[in-house]
This record gives sequence, structure tokens and C-alpha cells, in this order.
Amino acid sequence: MKTLVTGANGFTGAHLVRALLQRGDTVVGFVRQSSDLSRLTELSCELAYGDITDVPALEAAMTGVDIVFHTAAYVELGLVDTQRMERVNVGGTQAVLVAARAAGVSKLVYCSTIGVYGDTQGRVIDETFQRQQPDFSSAYDRTKYLAQQAVDAAAAEGFHTVSVMPSGIFGADDPHFGPAVQLFLKGRLKVWAGGGRITGIVHVDDLVQAMLLAAERAQPGDHYIISAGELSTLEMFQFLGEQVGIAPPKNIPAVWVRLAGNLLDPIGKLLNWQPPISRERVHYLYDRCVRVDASKARRELGWQPRSVQDTLKDLI
Repeated sequence: MKTLVTGANGFTGAHLVRALLQRGDTVVGFVRQSSDLSRLTELSCELAYGDITDVPALEAAMTGVDIVFHTAAYVELGLVDTQRMERVNVGGTQAVLVAARAAGVSKLVYCSTIGVYGDTQGRVIDETFQRQQPDFSSAYDRTKYLAQQAVDAAAAEGFHTVSVMPSGIFGADDPHFGPAVQLFLKGRLKVWAGGGRITGIVHVDDLVQAMLLAAERAQPGDHYIISAGELSTLEMFQFLGEQVGIAPPKNIPAVWVRLAGNLLDPIGKLLNWQPPISRERVHYLYDRCVRVDASKARRELGWQPRSVQDTLKDLI
């Protein structure tokens, strides 16, 4: 089978490319000319170059392709380039859909996010949940929601799409939580903000397996939440600390973190700098809580992820 992966050089994309090659697929990785390809150096996939909004380049790369896995996205919270994020996340998804249909691709698997459901205020929800949050918590929240709308519209028009909605994606080479874990394991992470925040957890390779199963078994238009379980951030550090004999970081009082966010936000905007704490990040730490039930993927796809504990051990 011939498959194409957008964002092939990214965290999820590179793990997906590896899994596809291991099962014997011919894989085309769609990347930008300026992309860091270090994650792909040992993988024998073809590379096609172009901007994610370039329909002709996408269509050419999809020649002869059976399935497209769309993982490319601009993922960031805080002070972001909102126009670029909309172009990549919304415009890019629309372009991928147009190109895939024009190239005669039979199926598209889209890597979405549980964020499309909005703030559930701690309520545990499944795929039947209808978003109730009237606004958006971030540009990322808004653009991924609009991209999901585009995928669902294509499905309604008869194009075979399947969407997977992962929670927090973890792995040894995780570019988001991974650096904090490495600091912690070196004994250099003494404090942490928002230790009580509940986070859904899935290993990147288990997410990849869910995407492969969805491509094989899901019905057109299906949605699947992908999460192995959840812990608070403090519970994660406590568990990791027990494995290596390091005390968890102290939790910074929320009032201090909120104050820091209010102070650093305007400074970051003035200096075109991404501060470690901003108003948007504070909102995600303390005011927004999305909790999910991923039993549908287990039941319908036969998905069997590793435990949350084994996922965290892999970070060590």
C-alpha cells in the first residue's frame, strides 16, 4: 500500500512513518523545504516538498497514494502568530482535503485533538458530546475546531475520512513535556505551575496504532477519542520520582502564576517573545479542563494501549 503522511518530520508524523514502513508500506512524507528532517534520517521514506496549503504540490505528492494521514499542524499556546496558525491548521487541512479528492485518494485519516470538544469543565465526555463552550480558549483551539469542521464536511459529501482525537501525546522524544521531564530527571526541576491540572495521556506509538486501526476498521466519518487514562501533572512527577528516587517539584501557588501571566503577557507582545507563562497558558492550567472516555476506540477498533504508568516509564 502507498501512503502519504503530512507533517512527516514532526513528533507524531515520524513515529507514524516508522510504523507504516515496518508494516511494508511505501511511504511519502510531505514536508517543507525548510523542515528539520532529523527525525527521518534513518527512515527510508520518499519525501515530497511543499507548503501545506499548496494544492498542486499536495496533489502531485498524492499520485498513486491509497491513504493520506494528515498530522501536520501548528501547535502552540501563548503568544502565537494567529494568521499563520489559521493558514496551517485550517487552510492546510482544506488544501489536503481538496488535493486528496482530486488525486483519487480512497481514504484520509486526520489527527485532530480532544480540544475540539471545548472546555468540558471536568465532565468526562465521549464522541457523542456536542461542544458547549461558546467561545474559544486559544487560537489553537479555534483553528483545530474549524479544521475538524472541514474534515466533517468532506465526510458528509461522501469522502472517506476518519478523525482521531488524541489527548496529551507522550514519548521519549516528546518535544512538549519531554524537556521538563529531562530537567526533572537531572534534579533541576524544583518548582512547577498547575500541578493539579488533569491531563489525558497517550503514548505516541499507541496513537499511531490507533490511526492504523482507524484506517483499517473505521466507518466513513467516524471519530475516535484516543487516551489511555489521565493523571494530574503532580501525580505524573510523583510517579516518575518514585522510579528514580527524586522528590516531585513544589507546586507554585496559583495566585503567583496568574500574576506572572498578567505581567509577562504584555512584555512578550512588546518584545515578540514567547514567555514561559502567559494569560493563555494560565487559562489552560487552572480554568479549562477536558476529560475524555476512550472506550469506543477499544471497543470498535480493538485498540489496546499501554498503561499510563508504562507510558511515563518510557520517558525515563
